[in-house]
Amino acid sequence: MISENNLEMILAYNEEFVTERTFEQYQYSRYPAKRMVIVTCMDARLSEMLPKAMNLQGGDAKIIKNAGGIVTQPFGNIMRSILVALYELGADEVFVIGHHECGMTGLDPELVMSHMRDRGISENTLTTLLNSGMDLKRWLTGFDSVWDSVANSVRIVRNHPLKPANVRVHGLIIDPQTGKLDVVVDGYEQQEVSESPAG
Repeated sequence: MISENNLEMILAYNEEFVTERTFEQYQYSRYPAKRMVIVTCMDARLSEMLPKAMNLQGGDAKIIKNAGGIVTQPFGNIMRSILVALYELGADEVFVIGHHECGMTGLDPELVMSHMRDRGISENTLTTLLNSGMDLKRWLTGFDSVWDSVANSVRIVRNHPLKPANVRVHGLIIDPQTGKLDVVVDGYEQQEVSESPAG
């Protein structure tokens, strides 16, 4: 079933937004005021909760969102966005923030592909992709532990050959109900360890 025409409603509201100059209260610098870049989940519950829980105002941080808040590969688009934020937009700290009750926890690729079939993706398309050398099932698999997922994403960012040495990389988990943040990786402690003579 197709939902009501969101595009029409958005454009009608937008015309009023521009005409009444509402946009003026949202004009920020392109550079993050708190010099941080955040990688987090696209879960709608975090849209307002996460910035409020971190005491962030509009323009304080660059926020990169995807399913699960995951950095899966060192040369994927999420890592590229992080590097652009670090080198071109003045960020000097990275926060990877997962959350409890994440839809990527235990995501079953077979179920996802079943839903694809239900929405009109042909069996032939899926078979072709599965036989093409692309590991479609792995690509559609979530994670078992949000804690491990955040720690792994932090490891990818922290060990990236193009990351400046002085950039701290933190890992946190937020409760989408209460906003409570738990630290998985303290980037300040990690940096101290790596800078120590024995590290």
